[in-house]
Amino acid sequence: MSTCPLLANSKALCGFNTIASEYSLIASSKFCSEKALMASDLFSSDWSLSSSVLARNHQLKVNLDEVRNEWLNTLGPHHKKQVAEHYGIFEHLYGEGYFVPFKNLDIFYDLKEKALPVYCGNVIKPSEALNSPTVSYESDGNTMWTLVLSSLDGHLNENDKEYVHWFIANIPGNHIEKGDRLVEYLQPFPLKGTGYHRYVFVLYKQNERMIYDLPQVSSSSPLESRTFESRSWYQKYQDKITPAGLAFYQTDWDSSVKDYFHNKEPFNLYMDKYRDPKQINKEYLLRKLNGVDPFQKPASRLRFPNAHALPKNMPSWLKLHEKKIRMSWGRINDV
Repeated sequence: MSTCPLLANSKALCGFNTIASEYSLIASSKFCSEKALMASDLFSSDWSLSSSVLARNHQLKVNLDEVRNEWLNTLGPHHKKQVAEHYGIFEHLYGEGYFVPFKNLDIFYDLKEKALPVYCGNVIKPSEALNSPTVSYESDGNTMWTLVLSSLDGHLNENDKEYVHWFIANIPGNHIEKGDRLVEYLQPFPLKGTGYHRYVFVLYKQNERMIYDLPQVSSSSPLESRTFESRSWYQKYQDKITPAGLAFYQTDWDSSVKDYFHNKEPFNLYMDKYRDPKQINKEYLLRKLNGVDPFQKPASRLRFPNAHALPKNMPSWLKLHEKKIRMSWGRINDV
């Protein structure tokens, strides 16, 4: 069957127009994309130029909270690990062990007029850390945590040991106040002339509710009851807890340390606890017999022993000692 030449030509022309319009549409789309890309590059360069101008004029505004959150979620934990390694934190906590602190700790000491943060090695004076800080971190209510604060440089008798200044176990979520307070908070007390001391907060994630083999320590407990060693303690419970958060500060002596020791046990009684009891008994008997004369009547006791003044230049510890002698209370009774 033959086809009309005019109809065939019109169909061909129609097809050509369709193809031509499609190519025209593609070309137009490509041209628009190129123009959009050029406009985007132009806008980007203009924005960079304007940002540079604002930055040079100290007028560029940056959301620091967003920057900090981005840092904490990317390189922050690794930077904290590097800083901790520089200060020897991991070496003196765990020996050869270390961890990356992916859990961020927000720790602040309340100074009434401001909040003093704990970062990674910033300096905080003992007078600024007299009371326990506020600690917060992100956590759901289904996890349990342990928070430990220890001093790496302050032990008075053993160089390879620490003092635990704060220990809270079985913290539900981020509710610190609901945890089991095994060790009450103790202020830092770096001795004068010993330089900066490191105080380290470590947050451990628990797999289950924990029962730690540690004594209950209150604010009135003797200092030796706070002796602690993170490495051996963690080795004992490493299958059930995992270190996740880290923060630490440095501190050196100020006058509040003197106040702390003055409120503690007098040094002469403290030293007597580590002496041979036989030697103490001997000194007590010699002092008692020294004023006894077998041929004379014993001196009468003062009617009001504490009413008689003592020399003004006498040290306070010696005044207390003399008052106890007047009251017939020897140091043997204290020990």
